[in-house]
Amino acid sequence: MAKVDLKSVYKVVARGKTYYYAWKGKGAPRLHAAPGSDEFVAELESALSSRRKTDGRRVSDLIVSYRGSRDWDKLAPRTKIEWDRWLGRINDRFGPLSIKQFDRATIRPEITDWRDEWAKTPRAADMGMQVLSRLMSFAAAKGLILVNPCKGIAQIYEVDRSEIIWMAADFERLKAASSPEIYQAARLGALTGLRLSDLLKLSWSHVAPLAIEIRTGKSRGRRAALIPLHGELRELLAAIPKRATTVLTNTDGLPWRSGFTSSWQKAMKRAGLNLHFHDLRGTAATRLYVGGITIREIAEILAWSEDQVERLIDRYVKRDEILLDRIRRLDANAARTAPEKQSEKPSGDK
Repeated sequence: MAKVDLKSVYKVVARGKTYYYAWKGKGAPRLHAAPGSDEFVAELESALSSRRKTDGRRVSDLIVSYRGSRDWDKLAPRTKIEWDRWLGRINDRFGPLSIKQFDRATIRPEITDWRDEWAKTPRAADMGMQVLSRLMSFAAAKGLILVNPCKGIAQIYEVDRSEIIWMAADFERLKAASSPEIYQAARLGALTGLRLSDLLKLSWSHVAPLAIEIRTGKSRGRRAALIPLHGELRELLAAIPKRATTVLTNTDGLPWRSGFTSSWQKAMKRAGLNLHFHDLRGTAATRLYVGGITIREIAEILAWSEDQVERLIDRYVKRDEILLDRIRRLDANAARTAPEKQSEKPSGDK
């Protein structure tokens, strides 16, 4: 085993977990092997060797550059942990290759073969492709390649939830099979469109006379959801007892710290429902859209981009439901205008 300078290793403790990096500073590769093991030393030696020999032309260099970029800094801490693992796998497979090789069509079969190594876990395979695609977009933005070769490569994991939104009967079944606290969370999710993480931290101080205003966690506080207090939402909030600083509480009247997911899954199983909490976001968007709220207004209300709303509407909103609503409005309009049209007709020949 080669001798390496272990003093270069940088240790980081975050959320009760310890992470080791080859050196301190942006772009330092994370060491995944157990500290002190031969594998750890070999991994460190490989990292330090690549640092010494870097010429900026290989994928391994691109990975180092990406880890030190503003794009990487913008990622959420939890995302960085997951993506760091995939960057290591990308480096293992493609690190020695020239970045320019990713400008050639012949690289696409290699990318697909690499993706298919995780075909038995489709979501993991697609996560790897997402990270590789982001890395290639970063390379394209820096002018190192012309186009992202990952574009157009289909995902493995596919799920069509376009017909899956919560109906009135679903809420009734959940109500009968769950605690009031779980049922209230579902109703609030359907009426606000907030993610579960934001709902659980929603406090009464976020509820103003005219709207709920809360900075969303997914945007890292950069965007605020502004949800008008319409009648049904106002009634629900009035029915929820104020037992803590947060709107939603557990059965002990305390803010949810943990345990919500477990309680939710048990309630869903008892209710016999094959629905996701995330489907409540689509339900909220459907309610707003069918209620006449525009795409732009929905984006402002839910703190999403208009593109996100467009995709969500395309994915979740039932075509028949929209058509039925339009038929209802056309029929209502016809009923209003029919007498006027009849009165305009000639009275007949004399």
